[in-house]
Amino acid sequence: MIRTKAKGYIYGIALSVLILVLMAANLWFGSINIPAGAVWNTLIGNEVEKTSWAFIIWESRLPQAVTALLCGAALAASGLMLQTAFNNPLAGPSILGINSGASLGVALVMLAGGGSIATGVFTLSGFFSVILGAFIGSMVVMGLILFFSTLIKSNIMLLITGIMIGYITSSAISLLNFFATAEGVHSYMIWGMGNFGGVSLQQLPYFSIFCLAGLLLSILLIKPLNALLLGTRYAENLGVNIRRTRNLLLIATGLLTAVTTAFCGPVAFIGLAVPHISRLMLGTSNHNSLLPVTLLTGGVIALLCNLICILPGEAGIIPLNAVTPVLGAPVIIYVIVNQRKIQYFN
Repeated sequence: MIRTKAKGYIYGIALSVLILVLMAANLWFGSINIPAGAVWNTLIGNEVEKTSWAFIIWESRLPQAVTALLCGAALAASGLMLQTAFNNPLAGPSILGINSGASLGVALVMLAGGGSIATGVFTLSGFFSVILGAFIGSMVVMGLILFFSTLIKSNIMLLITGIMIGYITSSAISLLNFFATAEGVHSYMIWGMGNFGGVSLQQLPYFSIFCLAGLLLSILLIKPLNALLLGTRYAENLGVNIRRTRNLLLIATGLLTAVTTAFCGPVAFIGLAVPHISRLMLGTSNHNSLLPVTLLTGGVIALLCNLICILPGEAGIIPLNAVTPVLGAPVIIYVIVNQRKIQYFN
């Protein structure tokens, strides 16, 4: 246990330093060449040679870097909680269809609702309507998965059920695209490619509050998650309220998935691969050390992906979901191939 804690502290410090380096790189590189000195002077409030540089840093690059950091941590936490709850190494927001549910909610708002939600009591438009649609969609799918988990004992069958739910939501999205306007389809396709640059400086506080609330809830679930590693019956004997834990897990995962999907699109593989990277580094499934390292690793991976996306500079920005599978898929393949050899010690 002491060795695990020490290893967790070491990796935590190393990942924190790496986050600072990647944050600086994300502020420095982009389609416009800005000297490193100008970036530093802008951050500390000094005047720079061109006012446009300060505008780019404050209004574009800084919000994008913070969004990537929070989004990576949120998706990684969601993946870790789902893998523990379902005792399945392939569980994740995208594999179990939760991302698809959030995408369907966004599609209903953007394609069917014209970018707004209207009821007899109120009308909600703009990015708040997109968040609400994504949240409801992800919560519905997560609720279905948890319901089927009480009926299906096989983890593989439950995984297949989640994939089937994903196919159903994808079918509904295809129908919405077919009947939608060309402008609506184009907007939805751009959103679906994934992008950390969709959060403005004005929207960043709302995005941060939602993400931090979900991450705080995931931290509060560390003890119940550790108990679930030993089995449901053992967790009940330890006094863990399974139904309450599942409800809190539903809220935390649904909130994190909904917010990240609404603002950044259905980002693939980060939630699935990052928990495995953290387990391989620590060699443990103890969430006291694993969850903090997973949050930091998720931030590092997301910042790295964002940096790769903006490296072409003036040539344009690479879609986020064209980069994340390249980094995430090899990790999953390695885990599957070496599943019998990999052992995590508590």
